[in-house]
Amino acid sequence: MKPSLLFLFGLLLTEAGYAQLSQTLRGRVVDKESKYPLVDVTVQVTDVTPAMGTISDTAGRYRLTNVPVGRHTVKLSLVGYKEALLNNIIVDAGRETILDIDLEESIQQLSAVTVKALRTGDARNEMAMVSARQFSVEETDRYAGSRGEPARMASNFAGVQGADDSRNDIVIRGNSPIGVLWRVEGVSIPNPNHFAYPGTTGGPVSIINNKYLANSDFFTGAFPAEFGNSMAGVFDLRLRNGNNERHQRSFQFGFLGTEGLVEGPLSRQSGSSYLVTYRYANLWLFNKLGIDLGTSAVPTYQDASFRLNFPNKKGGRVALWGFGGASTIDILISNQEIADRNIYGQNDRDQYFNTRMGVAGITFEQPLNRKTFFKATLAASGNAQGAVDDFLFLKHEGNQPMVQNNRYVIDSLRPTLGYHFRESKGSLALSLNHKFSPRSILKAGLNTDLYSFRFIDSVRTVANETIPATLGSWSTRWDSREQAVLLQPYVQWRVNLLDNLSLSAGLTSLYFSLNPNSFSPVEPRLGLSWDLPNRQKISLATGLHSQIQPNYIYFSRFTPASGSAPAGTHNQDIGLTKSWHYVAAYDRLLGRNMRLKLEAYYQRLFDVPVEQQRSSFSILNTGASFSRIFPDKLVNQGTGRNYGVELTLEKFFSDSYYFLVTGSLFDAKYRGSDGVLRNTDFNGRYAVNTLVAKEFIFRRGDQRGSSLNLGAKFTAIGGRWYGPVNEAASRQNQEIIFADATRNTLQFAPYRRLDLKVDYKINRATPGGGRLTHTIAVDFVNILGIQNLLSLTYAPQPDGSFIKQEYQLGFLPVFFYRIDF
Repeated sequence: MKPSLLFLFGLLLTEAGYAQLSQTLRGRVVDKESKYPLVDVTVQVTDVTPAMGTISDTAGRYRLTNVPVGRHTVKLSLVGYKEALLNNIIVDAGRETILDIDLEESIQQLSAVTVKALRTGDARNEMAMVSARQFSVEETDRYAGSRGEPARMASNFAGVQGADDSRNDIVIRGNSPIGVLWRVEGVSIPNPNHFAYPGTTGGPVSIINNKYLANSDFFTGAFPAEFGNSMAGVFDLRLRNGNNERHQRSFQFGFLGTEGLVEGPLSRQSGSSYLVTYRYANLWLFNKLGIDLGTSAVPTYQDASFRLNFPNKKGGRVALWGFGGASTIDILISNQEIADRNIYGQNDRDQYFNTRMGVAGITFEQPLNRKTFFKATLAASGNAQGAVDDFLFLKHEGNQPMVQNNRYVIDSLRPTLGYHFRESKGSLALSLNHKFSPRSILKAGLNTDLYSFRFIDSVRTVANETIPATLGSWSTRWDSREQAVLLQPYVQWRVNLLDNLSLSAGLTSLYFSLNPNSFSPVEPRLGLSWDLPNRQKISLATGLHSQIQPNYIYFSRFTPASGSAPAGTHNQDIGLTKSWHYVAAYDRLLGRNMRLKLEAYYQRLFDVPVEQQRSSFSILNTGASFSRIFPDKLVNQGTGRNYGVELTLEKFFSDSYYFLVTGSLFDAKYRGSDGVLRNTDFNGRYAVNTLVAKEFIFRRGDQRGSSLNLGAKFTAIGGRWYGPVNEAASRQNQEIIFADATRNTLQFAPYRRLDLKVDYKINRATPGGGRLTHTIAVDFVNILGIQNLLSLTYAPQPDGSFIKQEYQLGFLPVFFYRIDF
């Protein structure tokens, strides 16, 4: 650590004790289904002495002033409603804590009856019976190795893998990451990551700033009917409003970026507010400090977001919101030494790659009465990727490449590829919640997406990598301008059959206008939840799910086996991938702050796109790399099946510590058009995560001045599958091609990683009466520097070999300093 940083750290330590260490905790309480404001809700901070409490007003608003900084438990109660018990609510000096809560009406209306409490981690969506969890912004910051991202944070949950240090793809229960749906304010959005390749849902860095999010839901299977066009899981993200009473600012500097946030009231009288964020990459710091990022290239990116919120006098609101980002990386193999690493591109060419993604929308929410709530979101989104490749022809002596000063001697650079993929989309999401009674709730809606595609791609083949004259002529693989509509109506009904028995039943449908095969007329969803004595619960759920294919695949003109096909006729007729989900779950609360959860599942996949010619290809193995796929003619004749058991043991943050232990045993297999049952690429067979953190509070008298959080995470996951290399085909195509018949018969060594996180927070008051919160944190990712194998790549070597083992990132310290004021 540099002397200047040590000085700053020491300075903050000396100033920590002079603060008036308190802040305001406030928010709004509404009915969970109708969003109607609730009056006279008792709101208590239960872990302070003397106890603090207040009640909500006619608009559902409550306010607690002079709440001591630190972590607290907040309890909300109202006669006729289920009690909400929220653990680990952080109050910092530098910003007000705004906690908006939905309370669920109790079936039993008598105040003497004890009802089940809504606890931290329970999904916000009342229709979800199994495989669903709510997560908070604080969790994305708290978990070691998460780097402040929802996707990396979710990889700690049972049934979820994220064993790729270079990407944040989410592998759920052995499914491809392309099966994950991202939703914001009710509308589906493009891949929200920088450097996002076509046909993927992950990337190296998230575009969405976690400070922009409110508490959101994450689903891993058998999700409710409102979520269509997804096979594996759903991120249902909610955006938070800015502070509508005081202006607040946040500035952060770290290895991953320099960022700022401003928020505050537009009008204190009306309660309108604004929130704006911006971030610019600082990855050049890693390069300067000699920290391995897997490439000598320096990626650049920037992103921004905004939200304007305008409440009305009837309890509704209109919100204007948007976020987006742009990223660029130039991987210049011609400037690298032979030993330099390159896990993000190919080793025989210079690559210039850029991406853009953005979403903007308007959301209208309105309680129509005490029983009915209406929501509508209109949004426009777009994403684009562009690339240019220049092939390196090397000088040779005999059959060996010439080497000088640890570099290959280059004969010439010749352009071999150029593509630009662009998708734009207009989206409309309509939903209506109606509560017939505390026992019966109906939700119905329609999600509509109007797509516009523009795919352009040209390539030249290299017949002999030593002779520039063998470079072929340009051929077109994509040249498409198309439009299509995706429609998904749904209805979901939840009814409490008994006081302890709930049923959730729904229907949805999916229609994609691109071809007549992309229509699923009826998809049933069903869930059952049974509350047992001693705070136990058994849940069951099933459902039929379908999904369209990555859009660029429909328009490919390239057929490796038989040459080019006419435009628009190659894969434009492939239909939906479909799957039945079956899930059983057992939950038990062990004391006040600990939960045990067991889930077992079976997933049957069918109508999976595979190649018409006999091969091992399946769409189930795609979506987790920095490359596109180029299959031959596809047909919906493949199958797959996933099954497994999952365990979660979680102690919520109390007594200054928490832990989370998750484990999964599973098996994921598929059949290509050759009929052979194989491991999917993602069939690691087991995944274990263990997280623990301890908080140390430093006081001055009765004040909590600063805190030190120490956290650790250990991950163990079975390795990815691969097979013997087809050397002749690999040399011909200048990329690794596995022998088709023996695909996925070999497995990489298991993935192991230990992460540590140190987070020091200081709350203090300024002489002028202001309040500041300083945070210094370092996330030590893979602190043991374990070498985990990532992939095999094509990289010609001086000895004539071309297969190179690429390893994942080694030790990676991620530092940031943040000030909130």
